[in-house]
Amino acid sequence: MIESPCIRQCCLDDNDICCGCYRHITEITGWQKLTIEEKENVLSRCDMRKKNHTFTEPRK
Repeated sequence: MIESPCIRQCCLDDNDICCGCYRHITEITGWQKLTIEEKENVLSRCDMRKKNHTFTEPRK
């Protein structure tokens, strides 16, 4: 089982990327239904986003 990368600092930027875990909103809402392989892919994308993403202002 792969645990959710959520760190309870949820705030989406203008691209719907969480400023805490770097998942897209669709990855967050669909997490429980993903296979282990799909979760590993999401975590890989999160790592890439964390390294490359510049956040826009969070929504209010």
